[in-house]
Amino acid sequence: MPTVYKINEVFESIQGEGAFTGVPSVFIRLQGCPVGCPWCDTKHTWDIPPHTETTVEQVMQETAESDSWFAATAEQLFALYQQKGYQAKHIIFTGGEPCLYNLVPVTRLFIENGFTAQIETSGTFGLKAHPDTWVTVSPKINMKGGYEVRRELLESAHEIKHPIAMEKHVQELDELLKDKTLRADCLIYLQPISQQKRATELAVKTCIERNWRLSLQTHKFIGIE
Repeated sequence: MPTVYKINEVFESIQGEGAFTGVPSVFIRLQGCPVGCPWCDTKHTWDIPPHTETTVEQVMQETAESDSWFAATAEQLFALYQQKGYQAKHIIFTGGEPCLYNLVPVTRLFIENGFTAQIETSGTFGLKAHPDTWVTVSPKINMKGGYEVRRELLESAHEIKHPIAMEKHVQELDELLKDKTLRADCLIYLQPISQQKRATELAVKTCIERNWRLSLQTHKFIGIE
């Protein structure tokens, strides 16, 4: 049986965060996330109520956030990309929590057809994806859902992008990374939550001290999705 994905939205834009900031991308947002981050800006993707399943046509026509979703296989998602005439060659699987799904079929299909693929995950579920997939872990620590960040996700990450608002969040990241063997080329980003002034100042200060990198939500500054 082919893997079926529950899709909240598909759209073409510019990646606004982390290592691929500025890169034209197609975002595939998957439905479902039990982690429970209080500052989440996609809470409409948390639940998967059966009554909100709809058609791909209906989801693609929506202009506002919705908990509606459609079901699709990897082949159907690839056909949708072609049908929409998208130009971007970088595909981002986000959510929700994309690692709730087996992403091997869909990442393999895109990568074998000349695309790059990226997964944005909380690091709280196991990763199943093509080995050439870029893994972005935004570790969610002590969240309402009670899930722990998994060691193997941190140690396989190409970038760790940590949201912070106060000093305790930096300390939590330090504790999380202690005794972990990260990839030699792993990039560490701090991202101030909601671009708050205090959080941004702390992120800049810490990045300079640690030789880490600053990630800003560029898409929010320029008013795109």
